[in-house]
Amino acid sequence: MAANDTDIRQGKLELVITRVLDAPPILVYKAWTEPEHMVRWMGPKGFTAPSAKMDVRPGGQYRALIRSGEGKDYWFRGVYREVVEAKRLVFTFAWEEDGERGQENLVTVTFAEENGKTRMTFRQAPFQSMDERDGHEGGWSEAFDKLSAYVAAIRTS
Repeated sequence: MAANDTDIRQGKLELVITRVLDAPPILVYKAWTEPEHMVRWMGPKGFTAPSAKMDVRPGGQYRALIRSGEGKDYWFRGVYREVVEAKRLVFTFAWEEDGERGQENLVTVTFAEENGKTRMTFRQAPFQSMDERDGHEGGWSEAFDKLSAYVAAIRTS
């Protein structure tokens, strides 16, 4: 795959996105695991992330909010399964609907050093349908555009 690729695996209810980010793995990892960083990039284009609470350890929970430009709130939450600093995060992901947890899937994010940059590979599965998977692909791709710009900017500050 190229530096910024999406593999939606036709016929499979799995999403894989790979990005090369202009920052070291520890910085990209912190952008995923520290609320003050996550709120700066989480969500698609036009969304903000007003809230993120995280207990980043195996068995620890997280809950975060993204808000659309029209003011609609979308809460999501999960549980960390595996945490290896600057290397790997594995956690469950579920949208909240009316205060109840929706369908859960598993996210794995790996961070690999590559010539002073980070090759980040994001996997999410299983989805209930191709439409659901494709919707997540669009949202995560836009969020990762924001993440890329954010870590590049704070790397140089």
